[in-house]
Formats: sequence, C-alpha cells, structure tokens
Amino acid sequence: MDIIISGLGAVGSTIMEELSKEGHNIVVIDKNGLKIEDAVNAFDVKGVIGNCTSSEVLREAGVTTADLLVASTADDELNILCCIIANKLGVKKTIARASKPEYSELFENEGDLGLSLMVNPQYEAAIEISRMLRFPSAIKVNQFSGGKVELVEFRVPDSSALCGLPLKDLSRTFKTKVLICAVQRDAKAIIPSGDFIIQAEDRLFLTATTKNIALFFKELGWNKQSRNVIIVGGSTTAYYLCEELARVGGIKAKIIDKNKKKCAMLSDSLDKIEVVWGDGTDQELLLDEGLEYTDAFVALSHQDEQNIIMSMFAASRNVPKVITKIDQLSYYDMLQRSGIYSAVSTKTSTADQIVRFVRLIGNKERDSVKRIFHIIDDSTEILEFSATENFKKFGVPIQNMNLKKNLLVAGIIRSGVLITPSGQDTIEKNDSVIIVTREEGFSNLNDILDL
Repeated sequence: MDIIISGLGAVGSTIMEELSKEGHNIVVIDKNGLKIEDAVNAFDVKGVIGNCTSSEVLREAGVTTADLLVASTADDELNILCCIIANKLGVKKTIARASKPEYSELFENEGDLGLSLMVNPQYEAAIEISRMLRFPSAIKVNQFSGGKVELVEFRVPDSSALCGLPLKDLSRTFKTKVLICAVQRDAKAIIPSGDFIIQAEDRLFLTATTKNIALFFKELGWNKQSRNVIIVGGSTTAYYLCEELARVGGIKAKIIDKNKKKCAMLSDSLDKIEVVWGDGTDQELLLDEGLEYTDAFVALSHQDEQNIIMSMFAASRNVPKVITKIDQLSYYDMLQRSGIYSAVSTKTSTADQIVRFVRLIGNKERDSVKRIFHIIDDSTEILEFSATENFKKFGVPIQNMNLKKNLLVAGIIRSGVLITPSGQDTIEKNDSVIIVTREEGFSNLNDILDL
C-alpha cells in the first residue's frame, strides 16, 4: 500500500517503523527537517518537509494516488484538517489522531468529512486500563467479536495450580470452558498442543467469554474484579477511565492531582468520583488516602519516572493490581523485573490500533477478516474471520481438516455464542472463527488449510 504519515512524534514514528517493516511504501511529512532526515536514513521511507495541511506538500507526498493518509501530529485540529484536504485531493482513506472528547462525538461515523477512522489515544488507553481492572490477574486484555470473546494474557506464578499441568487435562481439572491458544516461554512463541505442560513464569494467552474467564480465575483462587481504585494524575485518560468505570459499574474510583483548578473541573464533570487535591508522589498522602486498602492503583501522571516510582511504592504496599502509564517502552523491562507487569502507553495503544486498521484494509479479501492482533513481539497473529460461502470445509470436524502447522482454531462464534472448539466441532457458514498462527499472510479462512 502507498501510505502517507504526517507527524513524526512518538505515535507517527512507531506507525512508520511498523508499517515500513511490513513492506508498505511510506512517505513521511514533518516540519522538522532533522526528523525527516533521521527517518529516511533509518528506514526505507521517503520524506517531505513541510506543513501537512498544505496541498502542495501533500501533492509532493503523492496524496492523489495514495491508499491511506495517517495524520498523527499532536494537534487535533491540524490532523482533522489534513485529512479533509487529503480526501479532497484524492487519497482513498484517512485516519486522524484526535484526543478531545468533542471530536470523537462529532466524527463518530466512518466517512464524516472524509475520515475513515478517528483514534483517540487517551480513550484507547482508558479502555485498556478498564479491562485490566475487570481481570486484575491479567497483564493485557483484548476483545473479539464485539466483546463476546476476550483474549487475556497472564503470567503463571510459582504457586499456581497450573504449574506442571498438561493442557489436555485443563478441562478435567477446571470446570470452566477456556482455551489456552498461545504461550510465551523464554521470549519464544508456542502454539501449544494437548501434551504441552505449563510451567511457572509462562505467559499464557487465553480465549473465553468474560464470564468464563472470571470463573476460571476464581477457580485458581486469584483476585476478583477490583472494587476500588486510586488514580494519580487528573489527565484526559483519567477522565475517560472514570467515565468508563461509571458506565460499567462496580468499581469505585478516587483521583489525586496536585493542580487545584484541574481537581475542581474533574469534580464538577465526574459524578460520584472522589477527587483529592494533593501530590500523588507524596507517600504519606497515598497512605492517608487508603493505598494499603485499595484493590488497584493506576499511575497516570505526565512523567514516566514519577509513574514508575509511585507504582513501585504501591506494589511494595501489596496493592493487588498496579497499572503504570509509560511512553518510553525501554522502561517496561525494568517494571517487569520489579514485579509490575501491567503497563499502558497512550502512544503505543494508538499506534497499535492504526496498524491493525492498515492490516485490515490491506487484506485482499478484507470482507472475511474482521480483526487482527499481533502478540509476543509480533511473532504470533490472531485473526477473526467470517466464514463466507467460499470456505471449503463446512461441516468437517476440525480434527479432520488437515490444518497447517503452528495453527490453532481458538474460537467459533455462532449466532452470538462462543464455542470453545474441540476436535469434533465444525465450522458452519456465517460463523466467526478465531485463528491463532505463527505464520503470516492469511487473507481468508481457506488459508488455514494445508491443501
């Protein structure tokens, strides 16, 4: 695909790096000539120096024949205007990064003013955090099929009943219907068979319904959904998070921020949320506000270093769930070594969503591919397909399908109900089918077959 990316901040640079690796023809636009020079020297991309709302600059970047333009500067209005102009000049699709809540509501429908997708970094991070709070034992949670299926990543501690358990015995040991579809062990990806034996420190990727995941974690004796959370940093992400928690219900939130005016604004706009004016890096204040008795702690200040220090203090006080916002991903390994496994980044969550969108529209038969995720350092792909009429093995038991190696059918959604597949289950027309594979280039459901 021919793709233009405007704005080489953290988001734009991440998108550029990911998409250039996948072989797309990338042109980057930025006012800063040094950023353009660095990008061109480091990656197989072309660069244009200038303002992304200039029709001359856009034409120089090839907008009239481009498949996609991604406007990822830090300025919402600039991004939206860039997309509108690019659409008028002939680009096929546009994506705008925009953080302000009013823009998400104004351009909520695809195609509004030529926008194919609007991505809100703070909102995406807030949704990610809310999912983690529902499953405190999870490192990361993603959704398929409109939320009917959850993909949960979690770590196996030394004391877990899972240690030493062959996967073929999972359904006999635990009553809940779940499927472990991928494993990360020693930084390597594994698509496990029934003979696979779970070990301590494995990262397991599990698919199931929300209800069954909760029941599975309960059988393991792990902590249930968080009931109360302390949030430090009254950012836009904190605002979105509190709104989402209020919508879902069941979790009581408290925000701490040292900006008095911001506290007043949050207090006025968020009903039933306690807002505390104070410095969240003050350990005595955190203890006074009940840190040792809270179920979860979320560090959302604008400084990564502050978030890390606060999170480490919360972990030292045995807070069951600690979530840290970091934008320098080099800090993530340090967090994990300190026992803090859940981290979010407004920049990477935005980049991930845009890259997934690009993968979908770039698929030759995109009507059959509904969702794509990459896990374990992008070595493993999880796809959701629609079982369209051209599939060659309708009604055939999965165990007789002759599937390709390093591949697993991880879920079948039929009439809105998840089937956790066994070898005897079949794929029927109009099913949604979740596939986990270490191979790339799957464009339709027939690609899972070794014909």
